[in-house]
Amino acid sequence: MEPWPQAIGAITLFVEDLDAAKEFYRKVFDLPLTFEDNDSAVFSFENTIINLLKTDAAQELIEPAAVADREAGSRIQFTINVDDVDAMCAELTARGVDLLNGPMDRPWGVRTASFRDPDRHIWEIAK
Repeated sequence: MEPWPQAIGAITLFVEDLDAAKEFYRKVFDLPLTFEDNDSAVFSFENTIINLLKTDAAQELIEPAAVADREAGSRIQFTINVDDVDAMCAELTARGVDLLNGPMDRPWGVRTASFRDPDRHIWEIAK
């Protein structure tokens, strides 16, 4: 038996508007779709896939848990390491992204900036 846990293979994000989410992920992360059907779209971030799944299809996946409304507030943040936070912020802004914060130097010695996707999932870039 292999050691547990291993790398995260997939993250599924529940989305209200699949077309808007697909466009955001294509435009912001400059990634091709690796899979698509009527309820989902998948993008590969190196060894991890991000599965965008319509909220009306998500219930079956997680029941008896409930799918939360996107207006309920943020409960997750994903961090992507970059070589230059300021340059990446300029690139993101050029791609139409509104930054939530940053770039800023954090007390723990990391420079960061954050933004969110159309369904309010928070993404951070860090160096």
